[in-house]
Amino acid sequence: MGENRHERLGLTDENVLEMYKTMLLARKIDERMWLLNRAGKIPFVISCQGQEAAQVGAAMALDREKDYVLPYYRDMGVVLWFGMTARDLMLSGFAKAEDPSSGGRQMPGHFGGKKYRIVTGSSPVTTQVPHAVGMALGGKLEGKDLVTFTTFGEGSSNQGDFHEGINFASVHKLPVIFMCENNKYAISIPIQKQLACENVSDRAVGYGIPGVTVDGNDPLAVYEAVKAAADRGRRGEGPTLIEAVSYRLTPHSSDDDDRAYRKREEVEEAKAKDSIFTFAKYLKEAGILSDEYEKLCHEEIAAIIDEATDYAEAAPYADPESAMRHVFAE
Repeated sequence: MGENRHERLGLTDENVLEMYKTMLLARKIDERMWLLNRAGKIPFVISCQGQEAAQVGAAMALDREKDYVLPYYRDMGVVLWFGMTARDLMLSGFAKAEDPSSGGRQMPGHFGGKKYRIVTGSSPVTTQVPHAVGMALGGKLEGKDLVTFTTFGEGSSNQGDFHEGINFASVHKLPVIFMCENNKYAISIPIQKQLACENVSDRAVGYGIPGVTVDGNDPLAVYEAVKAAADRGRRGEGPTLIEAVSYRLTPHSSDDDDRAYRKREEVEEAKAKDSIFTFAKYLKEAGILSDEYEKLCHEEIAAIIDEATDYAEAAPYADPESAMRHVFAE
């Protein structure tokens, strides 16, 4: 019996089980948030469903002690790996005072936390890209061994921030990993109406850096690509553009009806490639995940999410008097 794929990448059986459990936790938190939204308990959901493999695979290739992540709003898998908890995410969903990202001031998905090395995101898309470049420049000037990792959708790859950021990073050989999570739709605009080239990664050639497209439903393929990009960045060889191709299994957000712009058959077809099932199948075939342990994982995660939901729902809102904090100098 030869080595399994994860062993060739230097990952242990425990590592890939953690990978699976983090993907599953992201999925189950997200599913709970939709239920809470439909029950009128939380106002807004923007989903990670269908993109967990890319997020967790990528995050695991980074160093949680040294690197910084600048995620976009779907990146629940990334932030969970970097230390955010189900409770943190539920506090954000319920907009409570203890929400670590914004103290209940921002919509869910605007992740941030200094202790987690997660840099706060903003509502206009792609603003995190030049921020990642600036942090990498700061790290380089200070002689620090750090890589910055930033993500965005394929719609965002058409914004000026993307092009300006990636150009500056390429010229100055900064240790930035740009990862496009191509989920095929910029809200309702399909990929073929967004770009004329075949892949988002084809744009890398214009900046003189490597560009690679990987299967975003395969966490090991994403891990391998991000690991190579991180190593390259640490060696001082500059940035990499990675495109992880997956599919958004939900509407754009809880305010969107995706039936207006895509057929149900297309969504059902994508669900057949859902990484939560395909990666579990890989682990079972490798003899790492038994049906009993899989069931136990589901039960453990359900208990974590129940506790997080109850805690966040009961937690206090911010005092109205605090509305002006962090706005002007105090």
